[in-house]
Amino acid sequence: MSRIAVTGATGFVGSNVAEVLASRGHEVIGLVRTLPRLPTPWRPQLTDFGSADSIAAAMGSVDAVVHCAITNDFHMLMNDRPRAYQSFVDLTNLVTRAARGAHLVYISTDWTMDGTRHLTPETDFGNPINIYGFLKAMGEQVVRDLAPDSGAVCRIGGVMGAHRLQAVGPRSQDVGFGYFVISLVQALQAGERFAVWGGPFVNAIATPSLASEIGAEVERVILRGATGNLHLVGDDAVGRMELAQLVCDVFDLDPTLLDEIDAPEEQRFPQAVPVDTSLSNTLTKQALALGETPLRELLVALRRESETGVLQPLTN
Repeated sequence: MSRIAVTGATGFVGSNVAEVLASRGHEVIGLVRTLPRLPTPWRPQLTDFGSADSIAAAMGSVDAVVHCAITNDFHMLMNDRPRAYQSFVDLTNLVTRAARGAHLVYISTDWTMDGTRHLTPETDFGNPINIYGFLKAMGEQVVRDLAPDSGAVCRIGGVMGAHRLQAVGPRSQDVGFGYFVISLVQALQAGERFAVWGGPFVNAIATPSLASEIGAEVERVILRGATGNLHLVGDDAVGRMELAQLVCDVFDLDPTLLDEIDAPEEQRFPQAVPVDTSLSNTLTKQALALGETPLRELLVALRRESETGVLQPLTN
């Protein structure tokens, strides 16, 4: 088994990735700024993220580094540009240098795309139209420049699931697909109506996956030593209302409680939002020898996770 460091292990995606890797026998070191309040199946390591040497000292000798950490505040990215750049691009530079040749897995986003292509292939280097996409695309290039032979850029999008260390995530529904499904399920299970945001100010189409499935595919990236651009997404491109209706079907929820409205003005992103961020995973499936990951099966797995508390990725 591998010794793997994970940044952002106390975040939404990172907590799922770290737990999947630990459940499969890997020694996982979560590099954290503050110790988690809940027990974790991985070892937290307090880390000074101010220099590559301090990060390297915290992680020690590792086989792989999974860089999930971001600052999860979209409006801060606009209002404090130096901090935004430091939190994304500078940090990626430091983590990549600290890896010192270990396999680096950089978790990126479908928002590096401009939203004008459907099922964008892995060979596309992106064309971001807002600061979040720009910062993540800059991080991708850091990895390509500093770890050309040991770096994997893993784009994700429409991530479904629940935070493993918090009862709720940092946001409910937003103009992207993040937190959309779990917010819908919680509302309808409580008998409340749920307004699906539409209109010209939202990410309208994506290829959702499950956070735990991303963790399982990250393990496959590490075990196979995969590098280059990879798309860790589900097989199906879907719109927001179509996804909402499928969630109702899988979770036995009442679809008549769904409404569709334009995104509230106060919740809109301060810059343009890519409309269609669906990603093709054809080349990724070939590189990682992955099976099918249809959206319905991912949602069935999410329901099992919500009922049992045990992560249920499709990839073994």
